[in-house]
Amino acid sequence: MQDSPSGVRNDPTSLLADEPTGDLDSHSATEVLEILKRLNEGFHKTIMMVTHDPHAASYAHVTRHLEKGMLLPPG
Repeated sequence: MQDSPSGVRNDPTSLLADEPTGDLDSHSATEVLEILKRLNEGFHKTIMMVTHDPHAASYAHVTRHLEKGMLLPPG
């Protein structure tokens, strides 16, 4: 059995990541994104991430965009 990262000890089914790479250098940002990816794939967590970073967004399975405060339809 795998141990979950210490920040997820209560075993939530989903996590909200608000600009998780915002103030990080590219190496650290990639490390954070890999942790989120591992939580999603290895521990089956739903990750809802808010980002302005195209590299971070590339890790998402599904993306949605806001424009002028409105959620745009998919596609």
